[in-house]
Amino acid sequence: MAYDYDLFTIGAGSGGVRCSRMSAARGARVGIAESRFLGGTCVNVGCVPKKLFVYAAHFRDEVEEAAGFGWTTEGAPHFDWATLRHHKDREIERLNGIYRRLLEGAGAELHEGRARIVDPHCVEVTYADGRTQRHSAENILVATGGQPVRPTEPGTERAWISDDVFYLDELPRRMLVVGGGYIALEMACIFHGLGSEVTLAYRGPHPLRGFDDDVRTFLCEEIRKKGIQLHLNTEVVHLSDGPHGAIDAMLSHEESITVDAALYAIGRVPNTANLGLGEAGVALDARGAIVVDEHYRTNVPSIWAIGDVTDRVQLTPVAIAEGMALTETLFGDGGPQTVDYANIPTAVFSMPPLATVGLTEAEARVAHGAVRVFTSEFRPLKHTLSGSSERMFIKMIVAAESDRVVGVHMVGPDGPEIIQAVAVALQCGATKAQFDRTIGLHPSSAEELVTMRTPRPERD
Repeated sequence: MAYDYDLFTIGAGSGGVRCSRMSAARGARVGIAESRFLGGTCVNVGCVPKKLFVYAAHFRDEVEEAAGFGWTTEGAPHFDWATLRHHKDREIERLNGIYRRLLEGAGAELHEGRARIVDPHCVEVTYADGRTQRHSAENILVATGGQPVRPTEPGTERAWISDDVFYLDELPRRMLVVGGGYIALEMACIFHGLGSEVTLAYRGPHPLRGFDDDVRTFLCEEIRKKGIQLHLNTEVVHLSDGPHGAIDAMLSHEESITVDAALYAIGRVPNTANLGLGEAGVALDARGAIVVDEHYRTNVPSIWAIGDVTDRVQLTPVAIAEGMALTETLFGDGGPQTVDYANIPTAVFSMPPLATVGLTEAEARVAHGAVRVFTSEFRPLKHTLSGSSERMFIKMIVAAESDRVVGVHMVGPDGPEIIQAVAVALQCGATKAQFDRTIGLHPSSAEELVTMRTPRPERD
């Protein structure tokens, strides 16, 4: 049978765009549908604008700390939210244009509308003007990503989710952040850095479940030192209207706080609704994620899925890597490809940031039995003059039998930049002895990674 396309992709996020344009560059006939904006969550309401906001949030501390280095500043620094939002919007618009040019330059045909699977080889697109058109394809790729979970507690109709904060009209003076994942931590730190009074409420004992316990504890201490109010083991019972347009938040333990805004960052779910997946017979798991095999094929042989919609590893570079692997599988000469999910570096752009690669201590003990743990806590050189009490923490986990470094975790400035290079070492199977033989770069925080010699005593 002759199809309109060799590949039709639903969703023009990072993974979908990579697979589509690389497949088109190899000569495949490719169509791609997007109903919202090019680049997906990362470019528009995720990684990129968030990191721009992180940069903005750091400047207040930089100005305050400059006095210790001899700089004189007149008065308190002033921040204008509208300027930041405008410049952010301009940059996102530029990136959208780049994604469009990449697709068109590769020869992929962009359909700006909402796509729905009709059958294993047919997609129907509803365009902005209301017309619909069906397109046949030998292969259909679903790369629709995920979306924030919306709260359902009483009174949360006024609450924001993470998508909303990038388009606010003004900066809130008092803000409640609900959640304990990386988005909640990052947003709490961003808005505190920009000048808001921030309270973070999380139902568990420490935020960032799944990260190493020592770095979770250390990061909480540093965040508290900066002035963010942490309410742990705390539920938000309900929100209600407060005085002068404010919000009254009733917390568990019968405590109430008044804020001007409430952000719920309580997780993300796969975007699988209204795509025709059920009618096409595509299997979903209990969370609504598309079930795929190791090569990203669903139980329907002509339908594939990559990225956050599969709920595996929700990171932009992972979706891009999966998109490239699928391109090779479908249109390459090397047979089916997959992605190595070990030793993926991860960062939380809190203030200070957290960066990690490899196994946590708990995971390493399960996987390797005996381990040696090396830690270092210190005051970065910059803060010996800045006056800041911020400290840095580094933890290295070594499998005792093989001497391989199986996990590195950091909290402190430049951690995300450092951890990328550490990930290369772990991917190559570097041992602690090889770290020890490496000459340190002095003076730097990174040199601690090659100077830690004494393992931490075993805990009871």
